[in-house]
Amino acid sequence: ILVTKLKKILEHYLIESYMKFPTKMYINGKLTSGNGYKQVFNPATEKEVVTVSTAGLRDIEKALQSAKNAFPSWSTTSIADRQRWMKKLCDEVVKNEDFLRECIHYEMGKPWAQTYEDWDRLVASLDFYSEEISRIQNYSLVDRAGTHNHRMVYEAAGVVLAFLAWNFPLLNLAFKIGPAMAAGCPIIIRPSEMTPISAYAVGMLCKKIKLPDGVVQILCTESHEVADKLTSSNIPQVITLIGSTQTGQHIMRTGASSIKRYSMELGGNAPVLIFEDADLDLAADIVTGVKFSNAGQICVAPNRIFVSDLVKKDFTDKVVSRAKAAKVGFDKNKEITTGPVIDKRAFENIKMLIDDAVTNGAKLLVGGDRPSYLKQGYYIAPTVLSDVTETMQVYLQETFGPIISLITFSEETMLLKMANDCDEGGLTAYVFTSDQTRAEYYASKLRYGEIQINGVKYDIDLPHGGIGQSGIGHDCSSLALMDYLVQKRITSAKKTYKFERLNS
Repeated sequence: ILVTKLKKILEHYLIESYMKFPTKMYINGKLTSGNGYKQVFNPATEKEVVTVSTAGLRDIEKALQSAKNAFPSWSTTSIADRQRWMKKLCDEVVKNEDFLRECIHYEMGKPWAQTYEDWDRLVASLDFYSEEISRIQNYSLVDRAGTHNHRMVYEAAGVVLAFLAWNFPLLNLAFKIGPAMAAGCPIIIRPSEMTPISAYAVGMLCKKIKLPDGVVQILCTESHEVADKLTSSNIPQVITLIGSTQTGQHIMRTGASSIKRYSMELGGNAPVLIFEDADLDLAADIVTGVKFSNAGQICVAPNRIFVSDLVKKDFTDKVVSRAKAAKVGFDKNKEITTGPVIDKRAFENIKMLIDDAVTNGAKLLVGGDRPSYLKQGYYIAPTVLSDVTETMQVYLQETFGPIISLITFSEETMLLKMANDCDEGGLTAYVFTSDQTRAEYYASKLRYGEIQINGVKYDIDLPHGGIGQSGIGHDCSSLALMDYLVQKRITSAKKTYKFERLNS
């Protein structure tokens, strides 16, 4: 037992002291230091992990010009060659699984088992889109007069600029790099300044395989001025984002210096409708499983849980028991349910939401603060609030924390209106009922981009996108690939064609 403990302590010390996390940006085919530096802290320990380089205005100009220069050759590179490059990068991602997952583990404090999804989605994206691009076929149009032949052909849209959220550092990168590379679009990736390490690690792998200069570039910046320089440039033809609705609005404003295409997955405030005939254990498993994983920092996480008063007590008991059983912490060798939230500001905001709810009449059933056995780190214990109303901030905001807010309904008259009443837009909604007619009715009426009925499923081949303020376009599936392609019409006259001047 003593030897095992000493071994674990030594392993932890070696990782903390000697792990060489990446610190450099990847611009124009080279690993480079920028004009600035950013300390990255592990929110589980509140200790610095590493100091990374950040981009200044000159770095931005270099990246933009490099991407512009790369476009003519990369966009006309054969699909077979692009597939080979994607396969090379994918092979390196597979070989470096542990290293990439360690980057996420330390930059986010994310439980070790949960880092697998990030890494797996990067593998899946490179694999899926390298195949999917071959399925995109040019097509012909019928000429009504019979005088011309018409072809519609797909081409790369242009240079892509991708802004990533911090909650899934590699998964978010995966959703952008796969379709961009497959379509023939050079891409500039700007990871969040809070979680740049794993993205910089991908830059190292691009350098290792000697990817052509400018095809992929990865840089981080804290400066709003520098970030705005990217979006206001005339070089990017596509801007894609995973982030808040407010960030999306800002990027569209600054990007209006030229006509651009946008693909954005933005905020949400997901409702869950639990009817009296629902499988309550299934509903409780999904609600707590999604809400407590990644400390609730998931754009599709259940936020407002509407529960029939006929099953309120049973469902509440099931959710509370699961919350109490959840394991909170940061230990690679233990099965952890919930890690820390990303930083002090997030911790304080979640505490404010809980305190506001309790002050205004909600009942705190479990959680509500840092677990007593954890003396450091930005942890919020899995929390359950009942009697939540539409006047509370926890109801109105996307919480991005491990909080389950229970709202009771007795009649369905106002249920649909309340579920759809969401200023932050519609990304995902959940329905739990054994009545298929009822399920289909609510699926047709809920204004959300994804309706999950009696279950939950996400994968690289399934479209992911919102409605209204929750975004434009899609991540995942062939629909995402279309955001990186443009269609061109090529028309040729037949020999029998004679030109006739049109009347003005």
